Amino acid sequence: LHRRTCVGSCHFGTMKTILASQKIDIPEGVKVEVNSRRITVAGPRGTLSRAFRHISCDAQVIGKGQQLKVDMWFGTRKEMAQIRTVCSHVQNMITGVTKGFRYKMRLVYAHFPINASISDNGDALEIRNFLGEKRTRVVGMRDGVKISRSEKVKDELLLEGNNLENVSLSAASIHQSCLVKRKDIRKFLDGVYVSEKAVIGEE
Repeated sequence: LHRRTCVGSCHFGTMKTILASQKIDIPEGVKVEVNSRRITVAGPRGTLSRAFRHISCDAQVIGKGQQLKVDMWFGTRKEMAQIRTVCSHVQNMITGVTKGFRYKMRLVYAHFPINASISDNGDALEIRNFLGEKRTRVVGMRDGVKISRSEKVKDELLLEGNNLENVSLSAASIHQSCLVKRKDIRKFLDGVYVSEKAVIGEE
């Protein structure tokens, strides 16, 4: 009889957990619906929806609408980490429809004053005179994001919205539109920078 031997590295089965689950408390005044892994959260400030069909998990509302339970069956260690990701996204959605998110940005310049004007009723920002350039930079806001000027602080912009991703992506678009090119960025610090990230009412 020929005996088979394992040459080199042998492949063993990855250990999997039978069931991993996590729960989220749903506050009063917020309604959560789950339809084929698309989670919809409705609250006083509006409605947000997000699809999690790329993650193999079960989500259901339990306890008469007071909790959201996310389960994963036979998941590896990396796959089970997705449960916390789903719960974090849903928690941000709940915070968005109840309180909202606010990003503060500051106009930083050394010599040439940056001229920022808000257009389209807070849906776009026009930036002029950046480093003395003649070009006008127009940055549009994402869906549900409004931009305004701060009444208390000079050269400060306020971005507000329910969707955390849209607020942060709008701030990133403004910042990236004013990057210094072909100069030493240690010396030329002009630009528009995020100074504070907060939940509305918790500042």
